[in-house]
Amino acid sequence: MAGSLAITAPAVWGGPGQILRNATVVAEGGEITYVGPAAGAPEAEEDVFVDGFLMPAAADRHVHIELSDPAAVLLGGVTAVRDLAWPPDVVFPLADASELPTFNGPLIRAVGPMLTAPGGYPTADRWAPPGTGRVVRGPDDAAIVVGELADRGATAIKVSLNAEAGPTPSDGELAAICGAAADVGIPVTAHAQGKGQAERALGAGVDELAHTPWSERLSPQVIEAMARSMRIVSTLDILSRGRDTPEVRTALDNLRRFHEAGGTVIYGTDLGNGPIPPGIHVREALLMREAGMTNEGVLEAMVRGPLQPGAPADLIALAQDPLEELGALEDLRLVVRAGRVVLAR
Repeated sequence: MAGSLAITAPAVWGGPGQILRNATVVAEGGEITYVGPAAGAPEAEEDVFVDGFLMPAAADRHVHIELSDPAAVLLGGVTAVRDLAWPPDVVFPLADASELPTFNGPLIRAVGPMLTAPGGYPTADRWAPPGTGRVVRGPDDAAIVVGELADRGATAIKVSLNAEAGPTPSDGELAAICGAAADVGIPVTAHAQGKGQAERALGAGVDELAHTPWSERLSPQVIEAMARSMRIVSTLDILSRGRDTPEVRTALDNLRRFHEAGGTVIYGTDLGNGPIPPGIHVREALLMREAGMTNEGVLEAMVRGPLQPGAPADLIALAQDPLEELGALEDLRLVVRAGRVVLAR
């Protein structure tokens, strides 16, 4: 277990509207125990001073961690990830291992396989090894597999509504998935691709879209309804890969209107499924800003929560203030995971 650690910086962002000057964050046992003025901070076994901007570390809510390098993800300032589809016998043990202090990578939470129809996405895709997709055969089977995944520690249930790549679960199967997930208290996230699939997710009670919709411009009525009941994981740059594409333009339009309607947006990159770099992906943050989010709103979407006693002791320090310029996210000076310094420059 990590000993006590005190980190002092000229500027500390604790969450929306919370900027402290000349402040200290103290961590012990992997949790934050103090956030406040440096002059009043309790003593710690290790003291670190960073001449920069201290804030919570980033969390990426859409990755395929086995297609990336966990150590590089951590050194890049992302201390927690959510894996959104991988064979369960691989990813659940990896998620368990990530909780150990010896694990060289971020904390991993996982959904296991993506629930799909016979012949549906991702069962025939080259990126997805066997077991990444779990075929459901009727509402009863769909409800059973949700219970099985919940028992294995799934953080959410992911369902494939990718009509452009093959068959999708029926309305009855989708309703059974959402109902069973609600019964065990875990959310449902959907890969919605193709005309009408976002509306299907909305109507069935899906809690989250794993991507910003890009295959069609959603109607104002759908956007308004989604903003009241769902959240969206950004994954914008996977649609552009550094370029300006029709897909990212459609996604930005949908996300801008969703955000304006009061919808919740969270940061995710689809790491592993394309040329997305490990760690904080600054272009993803800049695209979120282009979708109308403020710099502080982007930071809020990127972190697990505010710096406060009892929160995970996962922090990063930057050379400059990202509230002024999001490009500052590229210049990491410190990474702390569970109260342990893993990068110091």
